[in-house]
Amino acid sequence: MDEALSLALRGVRGANPLVGALAVGRDGTVLAKGWHRGAGTAHAEADAIASATREGIDLTGATMYVTLEPCNHTGRTGPCALALIAAGVSRVVYAIDDPHDVASGGATRLRSAGVAVESGVRAVEATELNRRWLAAVADRRPFITLHMAQTLDSRIAAEDGTSQWITCPESLEDNHATRSRIDAILVGSQTVAIDDPRLTARAADGSLLDHQPVRAVMGLRDVPEGAAVRGGDGRFAHLRTQDPAAALEELFALGVRHTMVEGGARIIAAFLAAGLVDELIVYQAPTILGSGNSAVSDLGIRTLADAQHWDWDESDGGAVRRLGADLRLHLLPSSADSRPAASASSKETD
Repeated sequence: MDEALSLALRGVRGANPLVGALAVGRDGTVLAKGWHRGAGTAHAEADAIASATREGIDLTGATMYVTLEPCNHTGRTGPCALALIAAGVSRVVYAIDDPHDVASGGATRLRSAGVAVESGVRAVEATELNRRWLAAVADRRPFITLHMAQTLDSRIAAEDGTSQWITCPESLEDNHATRSRIDAILVGSQTVAIDDPRLTARAADGSLLDHQPVRAVMGLRDVPEGAAVRGGDGRFAHLRTQDPAAALEELFALGVRHTMVEGGARIIAAFLAAGLVDELIVYQAPTILGSGNSAVSDLGIRTLADAQHWDWDESDGGAVRRLGADLRLHLLPSSADSRPAASASSKETD
């Protein structure tokens, strides 16, 4: 199970959890490995089964160790419980139950087919691995990725408002790859008024990628009819609220399960203050401005004891990666930071 947990970290966070799987033969030989690579891709168990099939390895009588209960529903992929039964796996050991009502029940289906099932192995570690995803599922809200592209002194624009481009092309390309796998991208109405962003997922040559997120604007002011964010494909949503929780409730009702918040600074501060950021991706350029717009507005923190704390996230290629001239920093809210989140509804947002 420790190996399965390590495999899970190779995946990407988002609408689906990080899951790893390891198939072991009766003699203890590792037969196949798998992990989930993100929404719409094969689940970890199916990935391990496919790997075994490619290598001509028979999984009859094998034990499958997996960090989450095998699913029991058909979504963009088929039920893993059925795949395990069809592969001839005789025993399944998993860490924690699937919290989704629609996906749970895999253990029951496996037992009804004569497969031995054991649960709770490394449950603490598996829960910690996906604690923010589990929180989003429990709250019935999208998983939130917060994105910032900034200078060394945390500026997102110069004093004259210029901001294109603070980070290098490699960082921009990485960000658009993230856009291509999320359900929605959210900015404030002030950002729309100042920058007129398109909020599309684009390739390096500027062409649109196959998957496009919902383009969401949060704020009370009207979005101009000619704003680029409106587009012409019907994938635009105006969330007329200043409350991050209310905005997420609207997005969840639209079927959004993974949202990336891109700004501006007051929207970022509102989500941070509300404790609604599940992962933080920062593109750090080796540039200093000394003045200009800060990445985050005032959080109301006046003493170091009240500071927010973050942990390095080793999933999806590691916590710190070099992209061209920039650094890509990947973090999660600290599990040791148990302070209650501030109310977001009282925060002024854009």
